[in-house]
Amino acid sequence: MAKQPHLLVEEGDVNDIALIPGDPGRVDRIAKQCENVEEVAANREYKIVNAEYDGVPITISSTGIGCPSAAIAVEELSRVGVETFIRVGTTGALQADIEIGDMIVATGAAKEEGTSKRYESEVIPAVPDYDVLTSLVDAAEANDEDVHVGPIVSDDAFYNESDEYVKNWNAAGLLAIEMEAATVFSLARRKGLRAGAICTVDGNLVAGTQKGADSDDELPEKAKNNVERAISITLDAATNLA
Repeated sequence: MAKQPHLLVEEGDVNDIALIPGDPGRVDRIAKQCENVEEVAANREYKIVNAEYDGVPITISSTGIGCPSAAIAVEELSRVGVETFIRVGTTGALQADIEIGDMIVATGAAKEEGTSKRYESEVIPAVPDYDVLTSLVDAAEANDEDVHVGPIVSDDAFYNESDEYVKNWNAAGLLAIEMEAATVFSLARRKGLRAGAICTVDGNLVAGTQKGADSDDELPEKAKNNVERAISITLDAATNLA
């Protein structure tokens, strides 16, 4: 198969399991917890490295922001051999009792985005693979970490999440909002592949806080620290899935 046009990878370049943060910088943060790290490609918002964790080969690839760029990552990585996708990212809480720095494992994602709807009807649920979901929860428990487990929402419009939207999402019991999971889940399911997601809370929309609101840094300090813990959980889950 030819080299993929956006990720610049081809068959044999990647491993079966891929961790997919949005931020290219987070690829490096994940890689710091691994061994035998080798950069494979870097183009636009996509940075790809191969590494080993506890002897298990993994690929780490950024997806950029939003479902359109995440769909490109899933499409191209799946064409060259990735079979399991684990999103490890950040999210904004939608329930008052969820604090900055908490971690959320998604059981499904509401489709408030347009990309998945180009593949299928919005009434078809965007849900993770059961094995990936349970591996993330089990890895958190094994590390004595508390995680919230429940449905989230994926949205396209970061700067247009109005009070009415937030109120409706909150009333529906959705735990948090992010920008990629619905499409990642939907594409993986349609392709017969596995996907899941764990995200660290970096703001709370019910409380009126978004990332970067109170600091020059993108993430509050507690969220920064807990991103590292979420990465550890994800790497442990990946070894269990291998």
